Amino acid sequence: MIKRIKKWLLLSIFTILILGAWLAYYATSSLKLLPDSQEISIQPKSGLKGIANQLVAQGVLIEPWRFIILAKLLNKEKNLQAGNYTLNRNVTPYQLLLSLNHGKATQGSATFIEGRTFAQMRDRLEKNDAVKQSIAVLSESEILKLMGSEYTIAEGLFFPDTYYFDRNTVDTVILQRSYDAMQNKLKAAWDSREAGLPYKNAYQALIMASIVEKETGKASERPMIAGVFINRLRIGMRLQTDPTVIYGMGAQYKGNIRKNDLLADTPYNTYTRSGLPPTPIAMPGLASIEAALHPAKTKALYFVGKGDGSHVFSTNLADHNRAVVKYQLKR
Repeated sequence: MIKRIKKWLLLSIFTILILGAWLAYYATSSLKLLPDSQEISIQPKSGLKGIANQLVAQGVLIEPWRFIILAKLLNKEKNLQAGNYTLNRNVTPYQLLLSLNHGKATQGSATFIEGRTFAQMRDRLEKNDAVKQSIAVLSESEILKLMGSEYTIAEGLFFPDTYYFDRNTVDTVILQRSYDAMQNKLKAAWDSREAGLPYKNAYQALIMASIVEKETGKASERPMIAGVFINRLRIGMRLQTDPTVIYGMGAQYKGNIRKNDLLADTPYNTYTRSGLPPTPIAMPGLASIEAALHPAKTKALYFVGKGDGSHVFSTNLADHNRAVVKYQLKR
């Protein structure tokens, strides 16, 4: 009899632990709402079951019962409040429950994507209704001065990531977080860099990382792409990379590069000028920064896209030209 009681007791404890872990996973998992933010409305005098059903009807929850169980277990069902709420796509059931419990909207979020420019980053902030705007009339140099930066051109100085914040947070606060994140990550990567790289400082490594970011279609090739460009720098060969030309063209770029574009000299045209361009050309992610500071050891000096995001790497011009014919001209 005692053995049977112990068996059932252990089974009960095990079951409770499993259910607890499952519920904790549900409570902290992103609801992945579409689009990036969603407006919802909770009707007055709605009980817990009614609120859960409204959330299902508005596409926030798949079904109501897990949310109901979570609210009851956490003793949050009595203070749920009606009203209009703005939810970001990564809100969790627990965050949603707290928001409804306190009558407050959830946190806002802003996502800055690798390979995008500062202008695109700034536009994304301006269109975010959770952000309090303050920099609309400020120049890049004025914004950077607020960040405490020594630079006057903002390109590449902000780290691409998703940032969460209270609604109505001032845009400069979010930018400061992104700026500080980039400075900290760049410094850490620079301090652990491979010896003998042809950079004068961390900023030049950041420039290279931005080029690697724009040139790479397959993540695993980042170190190899960086290795090719570093080999070119070491022997004084021009980088000849299209993304820098496109960046230098600015609004004149319409989707295609012509021969005249490659011949038109700008500070960013690496076909007409040797060395690195004067600034980064985009926001590089950490993987591209690491690739720029820990490049692949290779003798390759050329690469050409195969059309699927990957590249063929060559050590000499003859092999490169054959690859161009095979993967570019014939295609």
